[in-house]
Amino acid sequence: MLEQVDITQEQVALLAPLVRLLVSTFLLVVAVLVLRSVSARFIRKNVTTSELRTKWLVQSRNAFVLLLLLGLVLIWGEELRTVAFSVVAIAVALVVATKELILCLIGSVLKAGTSAFDIGDRIQIKDYRGDVIDHNPLTTTLLEVGPGKGSHQLTGRVLTLPNAMFVSEALINETPNTRYMFHVISIPFKRDHNWQGAKQAMLEAAKRECQPYRDEARRYLVRFSNQRGLEPPSVEPRVTIQVPAPEEIHLVMRMPVPTARRVAIEQAILSEVMEGNYSMKVEALPDSPAAT
Repeated sequence: MLEQVDITQEQVALLAPLVRLLVSTFLLVVAVLVLRSVSARFIRKNVTTSELRTKWLVQSRNAFVLLLLLGLVLIWGEELRTVAFSVVAIAVALVVATKELILCLIGSVLKAGTSAFDIGDRIQIKDYRGDVIDHNPLTTTLLEVGPGKGSHQLTGRVLTLPNAMFVSEALINETPNTRYMFHVISIPFKRDHNWQGAKQAMLEAAKRECQPYRDEARRYLVRFSNQRGLEPPSVEPRVTIQVPAPEEIHLVMRMPVPTARRVAIEQAILSEVMEGNYSMKVEALPDSPAAT
């Protein structure tokens, strides 16, 4: 009977450290959940701007996840060190098997370290383009914008991208944090269309749209260029001609625009040029070189 009691006491002694670790883990999880709930309630109550509120909610959630992971490492650190040498082979196998997961974590660190984009920015990576509505250590969620690269309409689809893409693919952020920017508008024509008239109409429409803010945009862009040691650019609208195919001509116009109104100005210019019906064929005169 005494021997049986001794065995039971030994078992209790062995289980005691494990029980302490489990209790500590439980308390940590409860504390993190409570703090997360309190912070989320505080943000929803005190932050009035919806975009800023969404940004702070996502950042606070990611911060508490990181806090939870660090706490678990501190609690279980001794046990992890004890078994580390015996699981080296397993760890190597896991690294090979979880390569994509590791790349996602690296992509998340790269994304955070470079501040490549934030909640609400419009980004493009490979063929995926949309507005960022959420991101975490493994994925980034977009509201898709399209179709095509020139459209600015939401399609209603939600894209979930693995952060591993940020390690190997180029990222384009279409939401510059400047007040004014240069915007490019491209209109295709056939060679026998009245593209000369369309070019003149584009310049006239662009100058008329730029007139209210041209001087302010010039001062801003000159100051922006001087701060970065660049040559100050011309803010006058200009149209260049590109020939991507023998029978095609593209009129490409560059003009300064307020960042917040670039889409509205683009649509106004396109509507005015398209109403001119410059896509009609221009008949060559009988004695002109084109007619021979």
